[in-house]
Amino acid sequence: MGLEQVTGLPMAWFYPARIFLVLATVLIFSWSYVCLRSSAPLASIALGTLVFLLWIGPDLLFGYRHFWLFENALLGKAASNVPADLQRQRWFEIFRAAGCTLLVPVIEEMFWRGWLMRWLISRDFRKIPVGTYSSSAFWIVALLFAAEHGPYWEVGLVTGILYNWWAVRTRSLADCILAHAITNGLLSAYVLTTGQWQYWL
Repeated sequence: MGLEQVTGLPMAWFYPARIFLVLATVLIFSWSYVCLRSSAPLASIALGTLVFLLWIGPDLLFGYRHFWLFENALLGKAASNVPADLQRQRWFEIFRAAGCTLLVPVIEEMFWRGWLMRWLISRDFRKIPVGTYSSSAFWIVALLFAAEHGPYWEVGLVTGILYNWWAVRTRSLADCILAHAITNGLLSAYVLTTGQWQYWL
């Protein structure tokens, strides 16, 4: 948001600029202490695929998303904020999908499971290995991860639990990033092929 305000970039150019600037910054400052080599790539891909199915399943099977428990003044509405004209521009779709697939998983996993789960155990979080289990840290992160996803909070909660469990199981942030990237990549493909832009809040 700061980048958008300082540069005055229109939304059409904001996404590609954000992708490359933020991703490069995160990797530069974290490269020395975060291992980005997956230890269980096939299982991570399978988990990411499962989470994708969990995201679209409730709406496809039950269609309850617009019930008051999910859409309200506190949680917002399951609707995209991207203008209709941009939704029809292919280059914008490509950059948006790239950001969702490449940028978001890295940022979110480094924050939630790379930093917060460890910081809740010890303020000197770098001494805490990735995937160290603490019940309070596990559930706080899962609940906050759910809250971050607004009207999709219930699948956000299940996703947070699964990603947290995967961090504990693999002790690898790279595997969490890979699973998250698969989920978001499949969700991006689903959005672009079905026009269900509400998944890109």
